[in-house]
Amino acid sequence: MLLNILIPLVCIVFDQIVKYWASTELQAIGSIPLWEGVFHLTYCENTGAAFSMFTGQRWMLLGVTVVLLAALLWALCKGWMQNAFGRLSLQLIIGGAIGNMIDRVLMGYVVDMFDFCLIDFPIFNVADIFLCVGVGMMILYILVMEPKIEKAKKEASNDGDGVSDCDA
Repeated sequence: MLLNILIPLVCIVFDQIVKYWASTELQAIGSIPLWEGVFHLTYCENTGAAFSMFTGQRWMLLGVTVVLLAALLWALCKGWMQNAFGRLSLQLIIGGAIGNMIDRVLMGYVVDMFDFCLIDFPIFNVADIFLCVGVGMMILYILVMEPKIEKAKKEASNDGDGVSDCDA
């Protein structure tokens, strides 16, 4: 239970520290090439969501975030994710969503800074990383791990019913 609070909190704090640095230091510079033409730290204010979709739709994005967070918190509290991997996926998504929500509430935009110029990828931030990793983990959990967990539960319940597989 403590990890359900601690992991999202660590995600939020780390995200907000990096965004604070970007706002106070990087904004004045604009961009710092770490690997010229490949990867830069570039200050950007994103009023949209991923890939700048829904630009300028602050209140809609906040509403969707609140509903999503409520559903994720409910799933976490209900124990829908039956192992640590599944729970971690929810915790990362919750931390990332709250990190970006804080920006939207306080400033009306999300601060982004990681810029892969080589492939012209949208600029993103720490919270986005937590969200993407969490969603990827959730997909793996749902498609790969959960069916195995359910199969093992079913086999365990069949083993205890007094009927062997040979009798069936």
